[in-house]
Amino acid sequence: MSISMLAFSREVSVYPRQNPPLAVGVAGLVKTYELRPVLRSVSFTLQAGKTLALLGPNGAGKTTLLRILATLAKPSAGQVTVLEQDAVRDAAALRHVIGYVGHQPHVYDDLTARENLLFFARMYGLRDGAKRAETLLERVGLRVKANERVRTLSRGQTQRLAIARGILHEPRLLLLDEPDTGLDEEASTLLDTLIAEREENNLTTLLTTHNIAHGLERSEDALVLVGGRVAYNGPSREVTPGDVRELYAARRRER
Repeated sequence: MSISMLAFSREVSVYPRQNPPLAVGVAGLVKTYELRPVLRSVSFTLQAGKTLALLGPNGAGKTTLLRILATLAKPSAGQVTVLEQDAVRDAAALRHVIGYVGHQPHVYDDLTARENLLFFARMYGLRDGAKRAETLLERVGLRVKANERVRTLSRGQTQRLAIARGILHEPRLLLLDEPDTGLDEEASTLLDTLIAEREENNLTTLLTTHNIAHGLERSEDALVLVGGRVAYNGPSREVTPGDVRELYAARRRER
């Protein structure tokens, strides 16, 4: 599919206007920082149980969008619903069913890997927190590092722990901001497996990545942001990495 002629002033979408049940619904989302626009009238929906790859060049607004969906930032205008709840009004309740792994791992350096997971298990009120922590330490390859403080772990090991933290409470919506940063091939494959298992369990995942080909392979749907606007919104199989790069380049030519 060639998308070289797609206009950046409008959203390109193959979805009908309503396609419930929805995990995410975004309409006319605007976000500005000190009058500088970051997101410009972004609209899209994501069905429950699907995986969406959020793609775009640096500065496209990907991280800002994820932070809004994670209820860590508020929109300047527009409507955002997550799991059929208002992302602003119901933020406190949503944080119990959302998992977020951002650029920072958000784990405590002075706690061990195990202590971190046990701490967050208590924060989420998990009855089987200790068992869940041990299962995930094994799953992400940190069992032998379980009693080591995070500050002694490598970047890749810390990222493995961050992923374990993000899925500890089996969130209905998992937001991953470049989750494969620092991961070796084995850990990256494990991440792919974890995402696939979430799909099988009707859990929703939204991830950003600079590896366009891998992002398209990992996901059912793709959302391409360029300059804070939606350049493509539809099935991942309908676009190629070359198509996506063409969208990036077309935007640069417009400037």
